[in-house]
Amino acid sequence: MDMARRLEAMGVEKYAGLTKKSGKRTVWNGLVREDMGALTIPMRWRKPRKIFVNSMSDLFHEKVSDDFILKVWRVMRDTPQHNYQILTKRPERLPEMVPTLTGDILPNVWLGISIENAEAAHRIQYLREAPAAIRFVSFEPLIGSVGTIDLAGIDWAIVGGESGKSARPIREEWIDEIHAQCLATRTAFFFKQ
Repeated sequence: MDMARRLEAMGVEKYAGLTKKSGKRTVWNGLVREDMGALTIPMRWRKPRKIFVNSMSDLFHEKVSDDFILKVWRVMRDTPQHNYQILTKRPERLPEMVPTLTGDILPNVWLGISIENAEAAHRIQYLREAPAAIRFVSFEPLIGSVGTIDLAGIDWAIVGGESGKSARPIREEWIDEIHAQCLATRTAFFFKQ
């Protein structure tokens, strides 16, 4: 059972209605919700935390309003004791939106993109063009070779495969090619599994 279904089953209301059955799989139904209530949660935490902003979402999805992104940025600015990681598969909005909408680079915000194979490698250029204190690439789930990729200006590379009973295999040579490129650019390398 995927995370959205588990949360629905546990009675977590905000995830209700976001998935549907497709064959034997549970898939996202395309509905996007801007959860204004979630914006106040980090304000209540006094102890510093690492917050993964998009565990089940994409802040830069085309259906997420500029206004909501700006509100997220204000929360991150107003809670400098926390570190935030934002991960997107839709980085096209990053280079224009981040400097225009937010106006500054927040030292407690990491910006990242997902690259799962060579076909998605073009996303790195958008990340490189966006102002950020820390830039990271999540090579997960790594489902193919990424080929030669320029990691200059990228602080972290995180590599991992799929999990679960129908997970596609990850190949050692794909991991090794990323690791070698990290060494060449002095990009920190983290292998998750």
